[in-house]
Amino acid sequence: MLDFRLKVFYTVAKRLSFTKAAAELFITQPAVSKHIHELEQQLSTALFERKGNQISLTPAGQITLRHAEAILATYRQLEYDLNALKGQYAGLLRLGASSTVAQYVIPPVLARFHQQYADVNVSLLNGNTQQIEHELLSKDIELGIVEGRTRHHDIRYTSFVQDEIVLVAKADHPLAGRDEITLDELKAQPLLLRERGSGTLEVIEYALRQVGVRLTDLTVEMYLGSTESIKAYLTQSSCLALVSVYAVKNELQAGVLRVLDVEGLTIRRDFYAIQLQGANEQLAETFLRFARRHYADLTQPGMRKDRH
Repeated sequence: MLDFRLKVFYTVAKRLSFTKAAAELFITQPAVSKHIHELEQQLSTALFERKGNQISLTPAGQITLRHAEAILATYRQLEYDLNALKGQYAGLLRLGASSTVAQYVIPPVLARFHQQYADVNVSLLNGNTQQIEHELLSKDIELGIVEGRTRHHDIRYTSFVQDEIVLVAKADHPLAGRDEITLDELKAQPLLLRERGSGTLEVIEYALRQVGVRLTDLTVEMYLGSTESIKAYLTQSSCLALVSVYAVKNELQAGVLRVLDVEGLTIRRDFYAIQLQGANEQLAETFLRFARRHYADLTQPGMRKDRH
């Protein structure tokens, strides 16, 4: 970092907390205060208003933050370009991913990426799609991978990988020996689903409507707040569950769970890479190219031999 003082200001301005900035930067709070004081003296203006334990940006601080974002982005690009000149890849890549992606899709890619690009420091922020979009718009990350696509006009959306939501049962379930069940059989079985408001449930609900089925037609035993809780519940019950195929890959390979096709019903969705419109973050592009090659080398998860 060519100007650590600017980095300190940027972190305090984004977190609006000297304490959080100190923890994030691995320095003491007095050191944070010292850097901010010196920067304010250098610029001959106050950057923060202090009211008790609360701080906020002054008008000068807001202007400084806008320039700090641009300067720090230039620093990242400079670091990338100088290392590329030497045939090396190094720098900081800040990623964000929505829940299913962060838990099941991205980690294997990150492991392989780190093996090849050991000098690239990667941070991964987890949240729902709206939170990840907010972090991108706030320039706290350079690249996001999300389940939804809200079409914010300042964000560029590109397809990353396709997911399939599949119906799964324990290997000893009475229906587990069947390759396919009917919609009527689906309606009659106790079912586990993600909680209302989740992107996964929205995709399921939309696909069911296309075949004339409403959520109220199903025998929903419980809505649960995470895929992991669904899987844990499933092992102790005779329920079926609709989950991302990525989330049950290990269980399918181990023979613990089986996929049941539902006659006439296919539930697919795209995961999207999101970047700011006009952004040209080369390290983010390098990661995207690597990740897409990784998934291009894999058999598509919707194929039967990967699902059973």
